[in-house]
Amino acid sequence: MKPNGTSYDPRSHRMKTFCNHRQAFLDGDDSPSEYLERCLNVIREREPVVQAWEAMDIEGARRSAAEATERYKAGKPISSIDGMPMGVKDLDKMRGLPTAEGVAGYQPENDVEDAPCVEALRRAGAVLLGKLTATELGKSGPAKTRNPFNPRHTPGGSSSGSAAAIGAGMLPAAIGSNGGGSLLRPAGFCGHFGIKPTTGVLRQEVSSNISCLGVHAGSIEDMWHVLYETARRSGGEPGEPGLFGPKNAPCGRCPSRVIIMESPGWPTVDADTREAFEALLEQLRSNDVTVVTRKDDPAVEAFEQILERAEEIVYTTLTFEGRWSFENAVRRFKISELNLEHLERARKVTIDDYRRALDLQATALRRFSSLSGIGDVLLSPTSLGPAPVVGSANETERSTEAGDPGRAIQTSYNGNPAFNLCAAAVRAPAVTLPLMAIRGLPVGLQVMGQRHEDYRVVDVASWMNQNLTPVLKGAAPYHENNEEDVIPNRHHYVGL
Repeated sequence: MKPNGTSYDPRSHRMKTFCNHRQAFLDGDDSPSEYLERCLNVIREREPVVQAWEAMDIEGARRSAAEATERYKAGKPISSIDGMPMGVKDLDKMRGLPTAEGVAGYQPENDVEDAPCVEALRRAGAVLLGKLTATELGKSGPAKTRNPFNPRHTPGGSSSGSAAAIGAGMLPAAIGSNGGGSLLRPAGFCGHFGIKPTTGVLRQEVSSNISCLGVHAGSIEDMWHVLYETARRSGGEPGEPGLFGPKNAPCGRCPSRVIIMESPGWPTVDADTREAFEALLEQLRSNDVTVVTRKDDPAVEAFEQILERAEEIVYTTLTFEGRWSFENAVRRFKISELNLEHLERARKVTIDDYRRALDLQATALRRFSSLSGIGDVLLSPTSLGPAPVVGSANETERSTEAGDPGRAIQTSYNGNPAFNLCAAAVRAPAVTLPLMAIRGLPVGLQVMGQRHEDYRVVDVASWMNQNLTPVLKGAAPYHENNEEDVIPNRHHYVGL
């Protein structure tokens, strides 16, 4: 793969995977230490352009990999992810490394404690390489990171580095987080698997009614194992029962009925993306899967109608619940004008606005639950089209639709969240599958299911990944490597 990226073809693209190497570790034909060095070789090749990393501790990772190697030699690995190299989104604390929270120029002290997910990963034997970039405070604006298939394009955000590192083949898995779609959409833009689990099944440092942690991965098996092993050790949010499902990754179950989720984004879907999505639906029909639309069932229509308010539910809730940490952030360091504008709008959101959003969410949850007997899962693209070009003319486009709390949609940086807001609003599990290529760039298929049915959703997603042929639409533009594609390093890392 060329350092400046290459045209994406999901039929031939191979991602880095881990769990299929575990038997070789046990047999002595391979080892976690050797596997880590292969990851580091890819990082050396791709990182100067992709810029996925914010902070690294390579020698610490080598020590962890050596310890895992000894456990495999003794036939006593701790877990299914023992020895797996991973990165964590730079919003979560990791002992020995700073948490810059995506703020350019901010140089904090190294953390002395771990976030719950990081502690859980350590206990499972994961090899933690470091911190992956995030957009500023996990909000609007760009990260330094570029799309691994064409650096002129965004990887999406706010889980920018997590998505790009997997897409570039640097790691088999990484931790990201999802607010309005900041895991699902980047996974789609960077051509790999991602899961936003049922909100609340993974413990976060700061609880939220909307945002949650999730996993980016190069395979469905690795994705499930990371989610399972982390959830077993961290538990869920206070009052939440945590993740349900067996330890073993699902083998794949054919759905009998699927529901098409149009959401407010459907009228503005890119033409090539719409054609590719329809082609995937035709493949489902050819496998005797019934496809249900809003025209076919009044309960689906009622859910589509409440989705018109999904943006209000998600952003009013996120804004109100996150305002106080936002206020503290502006006291700690200088942030961008874009996010200062966002804070000014947040200050105008009242408790009455928040209560209306919660009432709308309760209605959305009831209507969503009513779909459980109508379809096994809901399907949509992960985005309106492929990743936007960084710095394109519409980078400051603002949403003026009714019910919008006044946020700025950075379409040139992170993409439009229209299809992702639904899973956030109803706190449901959703999986991104790399099944479409639009003009040489990835676009994902989003598979969403009922709350606490994470395993069932992954099971259906696994069948689709095994049985649907990826669809390519539109000619990829010619991309010539030049000096403008190489972005100056500004990491904090050791020994790369």
